[in-house]
Amino acid sequence: MSSDNIIEHIFTPFQESINSEQDVREEIRNIMKDIEKSLREIVTTLQIIHRTLNGEEISAACFTARSLFNVVQKGFEKLDSVIPEGQYYRYNDHWRYATQRLCFLAALVVFLEKGFLVDKVTTAQILGLHEKSRIHLDLEDYLMGLLNLATELARFAVNSVTFGDYSRPLQISKFVAELNAGFRLLNLKNDSLRKRFDALKYDVKKIEEVVYDLTLRGLVPNSGGGEAVE
Repeated sequence: MSSDNIIEHIFTPFQESINSEQDVREEIRNIMKDIEKSLREIVTTLQIIHRTLNGEEISAACFTARSLFNVVQKGFEKLDSVIPEGQYYRYNDHWRYATQRLCFLAALVVFLEKGFLVDKVTTAQILGLHEKSRIHLDLEDYLMGLLNLATELARFAVNSVTFGDYSRPLQISKFVAELNAGFRLLNLKNDSLRKRFDALKYDVKKIEEVVYDLTLRGLVPNSGGGEAVE
């Protein structure tokens, strides 16, 4: 066999592999366009919490978000069908950021509806990432979503006071304090997750300042259980 034939024999399969990978990535990008479109719609829908105190309007926004999550589930169903077996980490850079944002939005919806922290399994179910053969919900993406939730709730606490809701910041303060305590149980060594966790203390401080200011103004019950002072 000549040297030219040897080179061709070696390199031809490489091109086939490159073409195959490019085809898969193109399919993923097309699927992610639909998922990200629903993500943006959910974000827009839930922004109503910063514009109104109306509980019915917020409940309606959560209902709409839930229906949009159904679209997201179908997107991840398609994604699961195109990812080659055992190659999740080869391609997951395409959907990692979107998944983190979706985890945050799922956690926000559950907080608004129920007032508690959604667990990882339930989050995976909301997104449609449970019981899939080739894709799954990474723990890091779930935790990143929770840290993003804390930042959004800090903003929510401030805007709630602007609209005259003085009880919401107390609820948020307790929730985020418990979330912070949970993260402190973890020995985080991942660089990006650790850096994002370090920013949580600023969200906690921002919310605490809101509650402190309300307390000084007599707009919340005091620690002794007395009525707020007008």
